Amino acid sequence: MLPHTHPPGGTGLPPTNSATDLARSVSLCVLCLLAALLPPASPCPPPCLCSSDDLVVDCGGRGLSSLPPLHLLPQRSRSLLLTNNKLASLDAYAFANLSSLEELDLSNNYLDNLPGGLFRDMSNLTRLTLHNNSLTVMDRELFQGLGSLQSLDLSLNGLSTVPLGLLDELQKLRWLSLAGNRLHGLERAAFEPLANLQHLELGHNPWECDCNLRDFKHWMEWLLYRGGKVDAMECTLPKDLRGRDIRGVPVEMFNYCLQLEDENGGVGEGSRSGQGGGPPCSRSALNPSGSTPASDNSVDGSSAGGGREGGGDAPPDCVRARYRPVSVRRAIGTVVIAGVVCGIVCIMMVAAAAYGCIYASLMAKYQRELKKRQPLMGDGEADGEDREEKQISSVA
Repeated sequence: MLPHTHPPGGTGLPPTNSATDLARSVSLCVLCLLAALLPPASPCPPPCLCSSDDLVVDCGGRGLSSLPPLHLLPQRSRSLLLTNNKLASLDAYAFANLSSLEELDLSNNYLDNLPGGLFRDMSNLTRLTLHNNSLTVMDRELFQGLGSLQSLDLSLNGLSTVPLGLLDELQKLRWLSLAGNRLHGLERAAFEPLANLQHLELGHNPWECDCNLRDFKHWMEWLLYRGGKVDAMECTLPKDLRGRDIRGVPVEMFNYCLQLEDENGGVGEGSRSGQGGGPPCSRSALNPSGSTPASDNSVDGSSAGGGREGGGDAPPDCVRARYRPVSVRRAIGTVVIAGVVCGIVCIMMVAAAAYGCIYASLMAKYQRELKKRQPLMGDGEADGEDREEKQISSVA
């Protein structure tokens, strides 16, 4: 049996513990260095999904009945999607400290009552979607703090009115949808603050094209005149206008509203039930604080929020005085038509005068010629009589 030999260059002894510890220390140092160099992982609220750049947080279609822990949102988040869930109500401070968000989508939920000031901390929000919920009323301070909002979708809800003051702070709004609600009429003063509005959707509502919609029609015509777009507003009442687009209904159809106002002291208007207006509201009723409210009769729309003070405290049986707007285009058209008619009448009068003068001159000339011929005719008759007398005498 051959003796046991060691491999050349080695001692044949196992590695010492000091070498193993050194290798582990080096590996640990490398891992710590890599961890220090890599950016920390941003949190994402469960069960949401965050994009790779943390700009979009998608919490849609998760069956949520309450909001996820929004305090875990990445600081760089710009869009929060909460679509297709089961959200029915939200706390007044649900979106507190989310000023970095620019888009919030709450569509396809069961929201029926949102507290005032819900979005007060979202000063950079430019797009808000509340499409297909169960909203029937809205607090007039709901959109408080949304001075940067440019797009607002309130379609497919159960809204029956747009309260005065609701849109006052949305002066940068460019796109608004109120389609698919239960709106019968709208107040002109509620929309006058929207100086930058370019697109308005109002279709699929049961519009009652009566005196309650007259002032808003004038505002809508002004929006179209400055290049805005409005979709079709088909009337359901009265029967003679059913199915017609109110944009094509001439303003003369609303002349009876002026008669109703005169019959009711100049402030009444026909109600939806067909009855006349009630007694006018006093200043103290419209503004219990005693301060003078801004007038709703401003032509330039500067008093968009006028009369909001105490609007809900006014007696239910009184009717506010409403502004009688004047359509610029129709006023210009009326002036042009009146000028054309006056011009035609003047031309006809000049033609008639010229014809009368010519006729008079012709008749005068005819009379002169007739007078010249009468003496000649008389001399002829005298000569004839003399000839007859001479013939008689010669026969005798």
